[in-house]
Amino acid sequence: MAAKRGHQGKGQRREDEKRLRIIPLGGLGEIGKNMTVLEYGEDIMVVDMGSVFPREDMPGVDLVIPDVTYLTKNASRVRAFVITHGHEDHIGASPYILRNLPCPVYGTRLTLALIEHKLKEHHVNGIPLNVVKPGDSIRIGESFEVEFLKASHSIAGAVMLAIKTPVGTVIHTGDFKVDYTPIDGKIMDLGRLGELGREGVLLLLADSTNVERPGYTMSERTVGETFVNLFGRAEGRVIVAMFASNVHRIQQVVDAAVRYNRKVCLIGRSMVNVSKVAIQLGELRIPEGRLVAVDDLDRYDDDELVVITTGSQGEPMSGLARMAFAEHKKLEIKGTDMVIVSATPIPGNEKSVSRVINQLVRTGANVIYEAIEEVHVSGHACQEELKLIHALADPRFFIPVHGEYRHLHHHANLALSMGMDQDHVRIVDTGDIVEVSPNRLSVVGSVPSGEVLIDGLGVGDVGAVVLRDRKHLSQDGLLVVIMAVEHDSGMVVSGPDIISRGFVYMREADQLVEGTRAAARSVLQSFGRIDPSDWNRVKNDVRDTVQKYIYDQIKRSPMILPVIVEV
Repeated sequence: MAAKRGHQGKGQRREDEKRLRIIPLGGLGEIGKNMTVLEYGEDIMVVDMGSVFPREDMPGVDLVIPDVTYLTKNASRVRAFVITHGHEDHIGASPYILRNLPCPVYGTRLTLALIEHKLKEHHVNGIPLNVVKPGDSIRIGESFEVEFLKASHSIAGAVMLAIKTPVGTVIHTGDFKVDYTPIDGKIMDLGRLGELGREGVLLLLADSTNVERPGYTMSERTVGETFVNLFGRAEGRVIVAMFASNVHRIQQVVDAAVRYNRKVCLIGRSMVNVSKVAIQLGELRIPEGRLVAVDDLDRYDDDELVVITTGSQGEPMSGLARMAFAEHKKLEIKGTDMVIVSATPIPGNEKSVSRVINQLVRTGANVIYEAIEEVHVSGHACQEELKLIHALADPRFFIPVHGEYRHLHHHANLALSMGMDQDHVRIVDTGDIVEVSPNRLSVVGSVPSGEVLIDGLGVGDVGAVVLRDRKHLSQDGLLVVIMAVEHDSGMVVSGPDIISRGFVYMREADQLVEGTRAAARSVLQSFGRIDPSDWNRVKNDVRDTVQKYIYDQIKRSPMILPVIVEV
């Protein structure tokens, strides 16, 4: 193998030679937040900049993105961002990162159109967006040449990357599956991948999401056939929930609607935005007169309508969730509706999805989901497809990416089962610095990495302490102890008064409230005259005393917030 690639022997390697660095900033040990840094000499290029849904232990957080401290410290060396496809876990962090790192971005037409929409929403201007197509090659800095290979996935415009560096070729698969009957009719470029393998691939970074599943992933056309069968049985409205970014599946819903002479209505902000972009680019085709606005639904009979909405992950504010719980302004689920949930829950979202499905069933609607019918197929490769990619690329080194730790572990074992050397396969963590030379792959250190939390317009201002307080408030509530102190005398002239939120209903807990007031009063009496320099000590003592009293009485620990007002 070494001879075929022309790799140097160990005795020939100079210790001072430059080496390629691979630094994952997300997407390892997790599903989402994908971001990988490649560094050689003075050049840095970045593959993807994704986000991920907040976990249940992140109350109030809207989005989670990678920590890019390392990139901001080396901003002058960052040459470009290269994006594999337009899913949120690969582009969701783009407006937050590009605001501070305004570099050129390369991607296919739909991918960049979705990024451009995000940048406009966040008022981020002046970012060079460069459209490429499969087969194109671009030069990034002095060190990298990137070739784009057609890939199949659950969104149009997905590509694999062949990154040629001074030490060898790196293949980054992005997200993919091997679909021989794709919706757009364009099969992924397996031939070019085989050519690159024969020329010599130094390192393969490959999608690990479905490595636990044997066999092959079904073609997206399977879902289209299911839609046709289901629509034929539907007597009322058909409501389909899916990812807004799955343009090929939206197309199949539209095609089934046209076949049964139904109008199509799009509901949900992201569904409307993505579909609008896809229609403008010609990636989504809806016949003229077939698309209707949500305000016009009442003009049609139920058996004339198909509604495509967001909410396949059970998001509380999504279109489907609001419909299920009768909170949607324009549409409420009826017993005659057929509701199709065309997705599988992302890890961590299972409870939310189950909650929405249970509520939909409670309404009497005919609810169809993956466990009942083939209304979803994955966009990720199963074991036999992964083996094909490994065989074609025939890499010297392999790092599994895009998956939780168990996925990375199984993918590493798959590579070993295909004959790779044990010391040529490496599972790495987010933030690891991986050095690659023609004869060696090793972890030599780490960079700052982790999670940056997005809350409204705030980026990174919600940290561990704030999350801890939010969880505390959500579990035990808040108790405010208010005391008024006279400016001249330093004596307490009013209070302590007690205000409760999310703790107890005050009118039904007179004895507890009065005991709490007495506990706080005892602290104030011990101080006598309160000097402004003692206020912090008074507050701390009140907090500790009240907290102990309440815990002794009812074994609960609300957040105690003492407030001193000077009068």
